[in-house]
Amino acid sequence: MTTKTSKGRTKTGMRQTLIVEKARISDVQQLHDLVNVFAAKGEMLPRTMGEVYENLRDFFVVRRQDDVLGCVCLHIVWDDLAEVRSLAVCEESQAVGLGAALVRACIDEACNLGLKRVFALTYLPGFFEKLGFQQVDVMTLPQKVWNECYRCPKFPSCSELAMVLDLDPPVGV
Repeated sequence: MTTKTSKGRTKTGMRQTLIVEKARISDVQQLHDLVNVFAAKGEMLPRTMGEVYENLRDFFVVRRQDDVLGCVCLHIVWDDLAEVRSLAVCEESQAVGLGAALVRACIDEACNLGLKRVFALTYLPGFFEKLGFQQVDVMTLPQKVWNECYRCPKFPSCSELAMVLDLDPPVGV
């Protein structure tokens, strides 16, 4: 499934058009490595290789040839809610719109699935605000969203902010 393209300039000023698409088995090692670079900095939860395999169908990627430049995961939590998580863009490809294109792919898929709302837990609320998300008290989200928080070394004193995007109702509903 190919969804979106990201058009922009690289940090060196060259034009690029990259496609956001569903991850493949051949991407697993790079997904694992990319997410865990940011996890090692305390910016997101680490993912084991097993978790990446188990959730591979939830991942979108942007790649240049065989190199994964960025990834994101849309994880369904309940019948009306999904989490945008594991958003990571390699440092040399940041600030050119790849992260926004990845999140938009999640939003599109959530709409196509008939979900009413997506959320993200983040240290970068401004990024999500630019995409239409609004900050909410994390306590307003169902306890199910806390499943992974319990294994975080920062729990219970985490400073991530909850960002929510209410989706338009699907066409025909």
